[in-house]
Amino acid sequence: MIFTIAVAVAFVGIAAVLILAAMRPNQFRVQRSIAINAPPEKIYPMIGDLRAWTQWSPFEHKDRAMKRVYGSVTTGKGATYAWEGNRQVGAGHVVIADAVVPSRMTLKLTMTRPFKAQNIVDFTLTPAGNSTTVTWAMRGNVQYFAKVIHVFVNMDKMVGGEFESGLKNLKAAAEK
Repeated sequence: MIFTIAVAVAFVGIAAVLILAAMRPNQFRVQRSIAINAPPEKIYPMIGDLRAWTQWSPFEHKDRAMKRVYGSVTTGKGATYAWEGNRQVGAGHVVIADAVVPSRMTLKLTMTRPFKAQNIVDFTLTPAGNSTTVTWAMRGNVQYFAKVIHVFVNMDKMVGGEFESGLKNLKAAAEK
């Protein structure tokens, strides 16, 4: 009897998670912004040159042994950067899909580990008086398996926290 009740409770719990996952959105967007006391022309090269990311990206400091491979071009449309690291940074690559100096850059992000994913990353720089508002956003489709994980893990909070950290690092570097 107790075994039957335990199995029924487990079944109901699993069914609830699967139903909650099915109700989650098919797309996601994570976005954070910060005001930096510098003109876009000073900030953009730190974002627009993929080699400069080591100065401010929070992902660059999570694995000191991370392997990096830069393409022959690291700025502008078509520039590439690939990495392979520990479980905190995973593996993947980015390609600059569009670049409008000094106001906007769009990247195609492909993650191959720990999970396969293809997302779009946008950086926008908007002048506001003596400062620039820098926005870092990521968007993409959410497969059903990821929706199940999102029942338990708040992606906006997790990835958004990384974006906040990176934007603070970018601010500190740009305001020197």
